[in-house]
Amino acid sequence: MPSTLAALVLCSVVVVHDGDTFRCNGEKIRIANIDAPELPDSPRCKDARRERAWCDYRAGYASRDALSAFLRSGQIKVHRQGVDRYGRTLATVTVNGKDVGSYLVQLKMARWWQ
Repeated sequence: MPSTLAALVLCSVVVVHDGDTFRCNGEKIRIANIDAPELPDSPRCKDARRERAWCDYRAGYASRDALSAFLRSGQIKVHRQGVDRYGRTLATVTVNGKDVGSYLVQLKMARWWQ
């Protein structure tokens, strides 16, 4: 990981994976401190980890779509915090100064990570 880990990143190319993960200019970003419902391709809903996973697929699609729409609504800033065990960048993310995680939790499209 580059020494610019804590640097602020502005996203110009965004691809949303699910309600808490997206790519910013090719970098895989996991929104810190929230958990969104899983999509059907999630291995978390197919094995012993299921008890901790949020496997409501309809809610998963709605969460993904809400994140996608919100990210398209303005300037995205990624504030890197570290890297998770899957190699994704953990970050708080804002759109026009509004915290994406808080926004999704308010909509009940995500929950605070426990």
